[in-house]
This record gives sequence, C-alpha cells and structure tokens, in this order.
Amino acid sequence: AVGALYRPGPMDNIPLFIDCKFGRKPVDYLHPSLEVVLKETYGVIVYQEQVMQIAQILAGYSLGEADLLRRAMGKKKKEEMEQQRARFISGAAEKGVSAEQSGGIFDLVDKFAGYGFNKSHAAAYALISYQTGWLKANAPAEFFAASMSLDISNTDKLAVFYQDAKKFGIKVRAPDVNRSAADFDVEAGEVVYALGGIRNVGLQAMEHVVAVRAEGGPFRDIFDFVERVDPKQVNKRSFETLARAGAFDSIHANRAQIFAAADVLVGYGQSVAAERASSQGSLFGGDQVEAQRPRLPKAEVWSSTQRLDEELAAVGFYLSGHPMDDMVAALRRKRVDLLADVLPKAIAGAEAFRMAGVVRRKQERASASSGEKFAFVTFSDPTGEFEVLFPPESLRKARELLEPGKCVGLRIRAKARDGEVRFFGDDCEPIDRAIENAVAGLRVHLAPRSAEIEALKKRLEGSVNARGGEVILVAAIEGGREVELKLPGRFTLDNAVRGALKTSPGVVFVEDL
Repeated sequence: AVGALYRPGPMDNIPLFIDCKFGRKPVDYLHPSLEVVLKETYGVIVYQEQVMQIAQILAGYSLGEADLLRRAMGKKKKEEMEQQRARFISGAAEKGVSAEQSGGIFDLVDKFAGYGFNKSHAAAYALISYQTGWLKANAPAEFFAASMSLDISNTDKLAVFYQDAKKFGIKVRAPDVNRSAADFDVEAGEVVYALGGIRNVGLQAMEHVVAVRAEGGPFRDIFDFVERVDPKQVNKRSFETLARAGAFDSIHANRAQIFAAADVLVGYGQSVAAERASSQGSLFGGDQVEAQRPRLPKAEVWSSTQRLDEELAAVGFYLSGHPMDDMVAALRRKRVDLLADVLPKAIAGAEAFRMAGVVRRKQERASASSGEKFAFVTFSDPTGEFEVLFPPESLRKARELLEPGKCVGLRIRAKARDGEVRFFGDDCEPIDRAIENAVAGLRVHLAPRSAEIEALKKRLEGSVNARGGEVILVAAIEGGREVELKLPGRFTLDNAVRGALKTSPGVVFVEDL
C-alpha cells in the first residue's frame, strides 16, 4: 500500500517519491542528514553487489554460492566465515591468484560484514520511515486509507488505524452501500470505510455491489438494492451484517427492521433473480414489481447501546460512537479520567488514576515462576484503546467483571518510560457504581405530538432505585411556554437507561440535571 520505488544507478538518479494506491506523491524536501545516510548506504549497497561479483570472478563461485557468502556475512558466524575463507582461497588458487592476495581480499570482505549490513538495513528503514512520515504529514487521509486497505481483513489493526486517524483529525466515514467502495477510499479529505472491511460479507461480494451501483446508479431504497444485486453474492448473513454495520442507513434508517427482515428480503431477491433469469418480465411493468414487494415486519429501533453493540459485532470496533459517550460528563464529575487525559499526566510523572472503559479483549496467562494467572485486558473509552496488566491478586478480585463487553470503572497505576505508558490494574468495579450519584436526574425534552408516554414508562421498567435520580419530562406548549412533569419515584440513571430514553418515540434530547 505504501512503499519506496528504487532503481539502481548513480545517487542523483534515485527517485525519491511515494507510490501508493492513490497515486504518486513526490517528496520535495529531503533532510540533509538523511541525504548523507542515503549516499553512504548507496555505496554500501553497490559494494555488497561487488563483493558477490568478486567471489564469482576471482574465486569461481556460482550465483548460489555467492549468495551463501552474502548470508554468512550477514549472520556474522565465525565458523561459517572460516569455511567461506577456505573456499574463497582455494577457488582463487584455481584462478592463479596467490593465497596471500586472496586472503587479503577476503579480510576486507570480512571487515565489511562487521558493519555493512547493519548500516544498509538501518538506512533503508530510515528511508521508508521518512517517506511514510512525509505521507502521513502531507496526505494523511490517503495514508490512513492505504494503511487500512493493507489490513482490510484484520479488524484489530483497523481499530488501531481508526483511533490514530481520530487523533490526527481525519474523519472516517461509516460504510454506506451508496458511497463506499469495496476497498478503503478517500473522498473530500475523509476516509470512506470499505464495504469489504465489514466482517463476513466477502470482498468479492462487495465488489459486485459496487459494480451494480456504478452501472445503474445509487440504490433508491432497500427493495431497489435487493432487486438489483445477485442474491448468490449477498445472502442472508451478508444482509444482516450490512444492516448491523449501518451500511443501509442512507436508504433505510431502521437497522433493526432490516435485520429482522433479512429472510424476507433475501427470499424476495431470489424470486426477482429467478424471474429475471427466466426472462419473464412483468405484464404490468415497474408498478407491478413494486406491488409485489413484501411488507417488512415491524421492529422497534435499536437503543443506542444495542446499536453500538451490533456495530461492534459487524465492524470489529465502535465506529459511529461509543457506549460511554453519554457517561463522559458524569465520569468527569467523579474525577474519572479518559485515556487522552491520562497519557500526558502519566508522562509528566503522575501514577495513580481512576479510569473507565469497555472490555474489548482479555488474555490470561500463567506465571512461569509461580504458576498463578495474570491477565492482559484491553479496554476502550471514547478517546482510544489501552491495555492493562492485572497481576494475580488483582485478577482474582476482578475476574468476573473483566469479560468482553462489560463496562467498568478502574483503579490503575501508570508507569511512563521513554514516552510510552504502561498500565497496571489494582481494582475494578461496575461502571454504575463508579458514577453513582454523579447525576441528580435527567430532563427529557419531548415533542408533544409524537411522544409516547407508555413507551417511556416501558423503558424505565426495572430501573426503579430509591437511591437513584429523578426524571423530569419537558414539553413545549402554545405561546412559547413549557410544561414540566416530574415522574414519581427515583431511577438508576445508567447508560442503558439514558440510551433507552433517547431512542423513545418523541424524545428530542436528554440533559443532565
């Protein structure tokens, strides 16, 4: 995806540019110190080739034997070099070269083996680092798109690039059947997430979707999509995964309804494809085709929490939001730090922190000395991902809470060294306890004509808590006035309740008291 093109020849003719899937990006500035290294390294590379030619011409080496000499030089093993020395001198003797002369030449080669390969490798890496660094600084959207394209099937790597892009101020657009390509692309300085980067849909199938869109124009609605794509390419599993990832949002906003209707839609698509294959057009044309379209089953819109959970399952990480987005204000009131806050504090010398995160992965291992289990746990918060080492004692106390998908509060110790920060877990607790009493209540603003009070009540069932907060409903009435209604009782105002209230019909927005 990103690489340097190199042609042998004089140093002045070595082109310095970056060639990637988005075109050639010339590097118009070269730091003087790097230029010196490159010139020296070019000489080393030429010398290395000359050594192999010397072995062939002077000592009768075959190409394979010369390559073995090159490898022996790189490994720096004394025994191998002594064997090569004997072979070199004997081969040179057959060419009429004295042992004294050939031995002296080989000593030069041996001296080169002590530093040449290290130097040439270091400078080659320096050149690639320079080029990729230049591309990231001058064409960041292309850099991230190319990097994500390279690891399109590795969701862990994609998550890292996504977080890095966020820190760099580059927006990553969610996958969209009417906008995304099969591979990662760039549009207006933004990375457009690849349809092929979604789990379990298949790159070839998504290339088919893009080709159908290019031929017939954007998909008008979900039925237009079903009627035009090949059901053998986009099956029920693909439909469900695309819906969970939000790829249909531009043509059908209710992800839950598409997910629930996957069987119906695939069956309808198969019947349309069969009719198309048998060349039996409808007697009544397009209107009749629309009349044959099935009715989608009713499905309640997913809550924000479920929506993100489904997205996580389809994409591999949180793309359009984070389960903790609604908790940030409450966490800050409880002096709980996010990763972006912790890193500079830790580098400045602070060690003890309260943090919070959603468990992404947990890897337990046994200590070689004691046999006790410790764990590396990866957490995610709205500002990034971080790994915490839980030693045996801490793991025994927290094991039940450290399961993927759970949101927890953490007490950790941070150790900064050489600009890197490592985290060690001391304790953890359910997130509700970490932000308990951080919010006195919620004010729920309603659109009077579309609000459904029974739906609100249903979403509050099971959250009654005498120690919780209050909920106040606010609705605008004629004359620019507002009416407030305080619900009886108190409630646990955790993230699930917040998300449920936000997605209730007629709710405009929710604010903390």
